Amino acid sequence: MEENHMIHKNGEVDTDKVDETLNRMDSERADEILGNFEEFKSYLSKRIQLGKSAGLNEEQLANTAQQIADYLADNVEPRNREEQLLRELWKVGNEEEQHKLAHMLVKLAQ
Repeated sequence: MEENHMIHKNGEVDTDKVDETLNRMDSERADEILGNFEEFKSYLSKRIQLGKSAGLNEEQLANTAQQIADYLADNVEPRNREEQLLRELWKVGNEEEQHKLAHMLVKLAQ
């Protein structure tokens, strides 16, 4: 991926760039994506397709989802019931359970 993106070709996420990426998005669009779970899934689906086209495999996509979910759980307030549930599941899960949930989120969004 490009230098200014938060996800590298090897699937690693530059969590320092998550804020930057969210800030590049206008606030109205961010509210639209985060405020509606169907819109969130659609946005996630597009990003998964982008990752696949960049050569990321399912494990790399799940690792990426896990790193981003960690960031979101710690830094972004849920804006709907579905996001609240995901955040609560994320926070009570151990690392293995979080990784499995990340795989399920990738599948959900595909």
